[in-house]
Amino acid sequence: MPTLEWIGKDKVVNHHQEVPYRVLERQYSYDEAGQHAEDNSSENMIIHGDNLEALKALLPRYEGKVKCIYIDPPYNTGNEGWVYNDNVNDPKIKKWLGEVVGKEGEDLSRHDKWLCMMYPRLKLLQRLLRDDGAIFISIDDTEQSNLRLICDEIFGTGNFISDVIWQHSVQANGYGGKFVSQFNHTLVYSKSSQFVLGNLPRSDADNKLYKNPDNDPRGPWRAGYCVNGLYRPNLKYEIQTPHGNIISPPEKGWRWSRETMQAKLDSGEIIFNVDETAIIHKLYLSDLNGKVPENIWAGGIAGTTRQATAELKVIFDGKAPFDTPKPTCLIERIIQIASDPDSIILDSFAGSGTTAHAVLNMNKADGGNRKFILVEMMDYADSITAERVKRVIDGYGEGKKAVEGTGGNFSYYELGPVLLLPDGNLNEEVGPQKIREYVYYMETKESLPAEQSEDEPYFMGLCRNTAYYFYYERERVTTLDHAFLSTIQTKAEGYTIYADLCAIPQETLRKHNITFKKIPRDIARL
Repeated sequence: MPTLEWIGKDKVVNHHQEVPYRVLERQYSYDEAGQHAEDNSSENMIIHGDNLEALKALLPRYEGKVKCIYIDPPYNTGNEGWVYNDNVNDPKIKKWLGEVVGKEGEDLSRHDKWLCMMYPRLKLLQRLLRDDGAIFISIDDTEQSNLRLICDEIFGTGNFISDVIWQHSVQANGYGGKFVSQFNHTLVYSKSSQFVLGNLPRSDADNKLYKNPDNDPRGPWRAGYCVNGLYRPNLKYEIQTPHGNIISPPEKGWRWSRETMQAKLDSGEIIFNVDETAIIHKLYLSDLNGKVPENIWAGGIAGTTRQATAELKVIFDGKAPFDTPKPTCLIERIIQIASDPDSIILDSFAGSGTTAHAVLNMNKADGGNRKFILVEMMDYADSITAERVKRVIDGYGEGKKAVEGTGGNFSYYELGPVLLLPDGNLNEEVGPQKIREYVYYMETKESLPAEQSEDEPYFMGLCRNTAYYFYYERERVTTLDHAFLSTIQTKAEGYTIYADLCAIPQETLRKHNITFKKIPRDIARL
């Protein structure tokens, strides 16, 4: 498999492992009554912060649980003002590259910088995907070939699904001497072979070829092929019609064996034409479950950037506060073919919040319970991204342009402090609950159970018949001793117990299948 090399690659291939784990701090929740609800959190999330750190922060709760990811990263055209931009002298890019890549960072081209930025983020996104999930990445020609190669490396060439071409503009405006750019790419990769591409709803235009001229009780149908696509001499046989005519086989043979052909004739799925010189295979509309997606999406179907801008103007009282947004119908189309009504949808380059808008629209339309997670690193995360979602929930526009609210809710988060300090000690400012969530995840790769035992305050959960305890107090040193063991009520085959000290001999621990782990020494780093 060909791999892409660039300056700095060796520094970023495993950089996602070095990113410090930071906790997420909820700032507020917004409910469908249009109120800030400080005491209620929602499973829908909008996170403000560097998306690399935010993705790392999501792992304890969401690793392997996201069904569909859509991202619209910077296209690296040289015009964007993104954090890791094209200006070698930009303080932010120099600082980041200096920390991660080192002196080599001084020689990076803009493509090197873009790849350094994207690679660790894609690594974390891959971890967050469900085994039956898929990621959709919008990009243009500038980095499409590079993106394809690093996605092959991260997701696997066998998990490439398609390069969907989307007509983002139907305008023919351009500059002399250059091709007019009307189409973008959307690279689609699955997590594994378990992903199943869904179908799209059928429109009247899709069904126009289906008729029922013979009043078939199975409903409308259209004629399908009866000829084999490959040369099959064993499928060449004559067919006798009810009036004794003989229909010779096609050059490549029929599509079915003689027995299957006869069964289809008997059932009426295959009929003869009027003069009995040919057979007709009926393809019934009732047998179809939607429409198989094609890999070219016209702007008239999937929307355009101009339509998305017009939609933003309605939402934001006549002004579009975001350049080149994506249309909601484009994201809805992706969600339709790549998720279920109760799936988690993630967008880590959230921009104006189109993905959340699409999820809310679809939940309202079909009663689904999809959840969205949005990450936006820029300062407009609250004033544009979250504000758009609030207005979609409540309803927006006036007069003929008024749009009814979708209902729903979300919680808004900021990236909080690191959980493990550089010296290896716990950052006690994050609180015991966040520490417990992290420790339990690192032990089990599962989320900490929502319901915690009141009778056993240090018990975290039972996983694969091992009981996990985190005996931790901020104000005092804890010791695993016989007094603590006497408080354990959960029956299990084995026990893993965290504490500051252990006063029980190793032989006794082995006898009772207890593993002692010292705080903070034995807390693994994510």
